[in-house]
This record gives sequence, structure tokens and C-alpha cells, in this order.
Amino acid sequence: MNDLKRTLREILIGRQPILDLHHELIGYELLFRTPDCAESSRASCGRTAATAGVVCSVFAELGIGSALGAHKAFINTDEVFVLDDALELLPPQTVVLELDFTAQPSEALLARCRTLRDRGYTLALSRYTGLDNRASALLPLVGIVKIDVLAAGNGLASLAGPLMRLPLKLLAEKVETREQMEHCKALGFHLFQGYYFAKPTIVSGRQLSASQLGIIRLINLVARDAELPELEESFKREPGLTVNLLRLVNSVGVGFGRRIESLRQAVTVIGRRQLLRWLQLLLMASPEHAAAPERNPLLQLAALRGRLMEILAMRQHPDHRKLGDQAFLCGIMSLMPAALGLPIEEILGQIAVTPDLQLALTEQSGTLGSLLTLIERLDAEDWETCDRLLADSPALSRETLTAALTEGLAWIHADRD
Repeated sequence: MNDLKRTLREILIGRQPILDLHHELIGYELLFRTPDCAESSRASCGRTAATAGVVCSVFAELGIGSALGAHKAFINTDEVFVLDDALELLPPQTVVLELDFTAQPSEALLARCRTLRDRGYTLALSRYTGLDNRASALLPLVGIVKIDVLAAGNGLASLAGPLMRLPLKLLAEKVETREQMEHCKALGFHLFQGYYFAKPTIVSGRQLSASQLGIIRLINLVARDAELPELEESFKREPGLTVNLLRLVNSVGVGFGRRIESLRQAVTVIGRRQLLRWLQLLLMASPEHAAAPERNPLLQLAALRGRLMEILAMRQHPDHRKLGDQAFLCGIMSLMPAALGLPIEEILGQIAVTPDLQLALTEQSGTLGSLLTLIERLDAEDWETCDRLLADSPALSRETLTAALTEGLAWIHADRD
């Protein structure tokens, strides 16, 4: 028991977003870095670094399952994991079991997979490289097949083609660019894993839209504490902004217990500090997700990054509320180049920020810069750099980072009915 408690205190959880054909977030692959993984080699841990018992405890005791809301948790499993009875403590409606077997499965292992499928678990075949003995035995049991786009290279079409006739979904793994995503989509893939949507595409000479300029004008008004009538007058010039702002406020990590129906109510109920946050997030909202901002993966990532940075900043400096606010804005603004297609320097030329925030965004220096680097390295599964940055901050640890991630996920995926 003491070993399990130690593992839960020291585990790091990575996540890879998984999107559907409509560019909407449907789940995450969860990646676990346990304390007993070799410190010197990320590869030596393997992708199935945690036992079934540890993963179940992460769901039950750390609350990661409930924090995901309606989104699926894709979990990598090996032969030992699948045969462990503890696996059945995981809720079948929440998880997808990725079968990462190294050889042709035995009859006992196949029987276990059939049992799990019959009990409602979704099974996915991981690391598909062709119709070998391993794949042929498992294909009738799975609903999803994962193909590593980078490893497949020019052979991607020939790998995916024979699977099109089967009643399953194809998931493209390690998608790094939008071009790769569109290529996979054209080949018939249904799901896409990776942070490709957060990679900025900088367009030289790009002009912001009228609505984006309107949001920036409002951000600057709130930042200088303008009077409410002046704010309302600015909103009236862009009627769609009020509608979109209220959709956002009522859909992403609110938890106020009642719907916000007007700008005046928003200012009264959530205050100017929160209003500034929602305006920053509104800049991230793409037109195709305007009616449902909670489905926008980039907005979700920005909100999560902001919330994570705020939680960690307040852990470091509990009496420095303004630092928490700046950390939240830093997390959001770090992804604005991806949303707007502009370099961060151009964005900062239009939005007034503090010198500390500007240095964090342009040079990743100072307290905010260190936190931003930590969160970016966590997203990249760069565990060694995460550990080094945590060691440099006595107030932070693997335990506080995992707790912050769980709290952040719960915040952005909160029930919004």
C-alpha cells in the first residue's frame, strides 16, 4: 500500500488530444510516468509504464476519470495489464483500451479480450503495421485501429486501404501538421491524435478580422478599468461578440450554477477579472466552433494551460493573486499565434500586457516563463525537463503538478447544463 501511495504521489500524467473528423475533441490518450521508470531514458519506460492497479487508483483516488467529463480516456495496455482483474474497476463507458501486445496473443488472452468487449469496453489495436499474426487475431475484436503516421511514411495508404472494408475506425497517431491531418482524412481516417491544431501557421501580412479587432479593443478597455457603459457601447458595435462571449462564458469551465444572460450580468456575476479572461479566450474561438466553443480543441487547450499555470502560480505564491491572474493570461496568450496566425510580437503590439508577461511570452523568462516552459514540456511528454523544472521550485512537485492537471481538466470539462 505504501508503494502505491508513493506511486500516486510521484506519477506524472501526459495526455495526447484525440479529435474527430469535425476537428472536435473526443478524448485523450493518457500517458503515465511512474517513479520507477528509468531516469535516463524515456523509451525505457515504455508506453505502458503503469500497472492496471496504478491506473485504476489514478482514476479513483486522483479523480482523473471524472475530470475528463464526457471525453474518453485512451489507455495503453500490455498483456499483463489486460489479464489483471483490477482492470475491470475502470468504467467501460469512459475508457478505450489500446492493445499494445508484442506478439501473437494466446488463446487465453484472446478470450480475455472477448470478455472485456462483451462487458462494454472499447478495444483499440495499437501500433498496426500490417496483417501479421498479431493483427489478424485481434482485428475481429477491436473497434479502433491506430496507425503511426510518422512510422508509416509513404506506406500509409497501403496500410490503411485494406482496413476500409472492416467495421472499425482508423486513428492516425503522431499527426504533427494540418496537412498531415487532411491527408489522413482523404485516406479515410476517422480520428486524429496529436497537437497539430496548436501549431501556428504564420501568414505574412495577415490582417485580423473586424470581430477580432473588436475583442482586442474590449480587452484593452477592461484592462484599463473602463466604465461599464463604455464597455457596453463597444459591444453594441459588434452584436455577435455579445452572443459569442455569453456562449463561451456558459460553456467553458464556469460552474456558477446559473446561466449568464447579459453583458451587465456577466460583469456583475463574474467580475472584470474573469471578464478579461473570457475575452482572451474568445480570441481563440474559431468560426466553425462559434456555436459550441467547448468543442474547440485549441480553446480547450488554451483554457487548460491558463488554469494549470494559475493553479501552480498560486501554489508557489499563495498571497499573490495578481500573479495567478497573469499566469492564466500567459497560458492563454501562449497559444494565440496558433489561433490568429500572427507572431506573438505582433499580438503583443496590439494587446497591453505587463512587462513580466511580455518577457514570459517572448523569452520564457521569469516566474511566468518557467511555468509556461513546464506546461509545454508536460504537453511534449518531456519528463526529464519537467523533473528538472520541478526540482528548481521547492513549492512544486510531481504530486502538485498531477493534482493541478486533474483540477484543470475538471474545470474545463465541468457540467454546463
